[in-house]
Amino acid sequence: MTSFRAIRIEKSSENYSTDYVDMTDGDLMAGDVEVDVLFSAINYKDGLAITGKGPVVRRFPMIPGVDLAGRVTRSERAEFAPGDIVVATGCGVGEAHYGGFAQRARLSGDWLVKLPDALSPARAMTVGTAGLTAIFCVLALEAHGLSPAAGLAVVSGASGGVGSFAVALLAKAGWRVAAITGSAREADYLRAIGAAEILAREDFSAPGKALQTQRFAAGIDTVGGVTLANILSQTQFDGAVAACGNVGGMDLPASVAPFILRGVALLGVESVRPRLALRRDAWARIATDLDPEMIDAMCEVIPFDQALERSRAIVTGKIRGRVVIEMP
Repeated sequence: MTSFRAIRIEKSSENYSTDYVDMTDGDLMAGDVEVDVLFSAINYKDGLAITGKGPVVRRFPMIPGVDLAGRVTRSERAEFAPGDIVVATGCGVGEAHYGGFAQRARLSGDWLVKLPDALSPARAMTVGTAGLTAIFCVLALEAHGLSPAAGLAVVSGASGGVGSFAVALLAKAGWRVAAITGSAREADYLRAIGAAEILAREDFSAPGKALQTQRFAAGIDTVGGVTLANILSQTQFDGAVAACGNVGGMDLPASVAPFILRGVALLGVESVRPRLALRRDAWARIATDLDPEMIDAMCEVIPFDQALERSRAIVTGKIRGRVVIEMP
């Protein structure tokens, strides 16, 4: 048996605890591909799982870490061979199946994508679920038939993880991008990654009219709630908004007016289900459309022995950008 280090969450009727532990291959869950984890990343969802502040974990014990990149060591699947570099995000990893905060993982091949040669494992984890969700939104807008010639694209929560990648990916695809942010200090950063206009969050945070002045041909919304309602009300004829977040609330205080009077489409985007063909296309697009220097600028790499402390910090808002964990 190969031994390895992991972060494991335990829960009993009286206690919720998280700590570093020693495990062996025999402790791993079922799967047809085994991986030496090279890098993982700290997502907000991982912080909720580790602190118990959100109902993320669906079975106990659990190894958190919804993202991982690693090297295949054993495979029962023809499409994977020892030595292949693979990436996994979502698919219940770190929630219902042991995740990336460990040196070893055993996973279903249905959750894995071979990493394009142009992306290193560390950069793939800087992108992680956040970047994958952003490119899913871009692909949804393109599948709807929208192109940069249609006009201005707007991104809410633009300085966050998904929002930042959305700005960069839309700009690379040729869109003129308006970035909504709550902090004027982020303006230079947003312009550096591709934003052409900076819009104030407070202009979208109060309820507005059912139909407002048409401003946007397309949108990527990471916020939900009133912000999404206002974006829909300002979307032009035959435009579309891809929605992927709910930090502003689960309710949508909007009317049907944008949909039935302007033909606006609301495109729901989720990033958990496997959908391997879509994931392969998404990672290939990320590898060509994201500037490696921009990816590196968004990233801080930490050793595994700091992962627990930093995961607790993310839920208090003390982490900016992406924190990537390098496994020993």
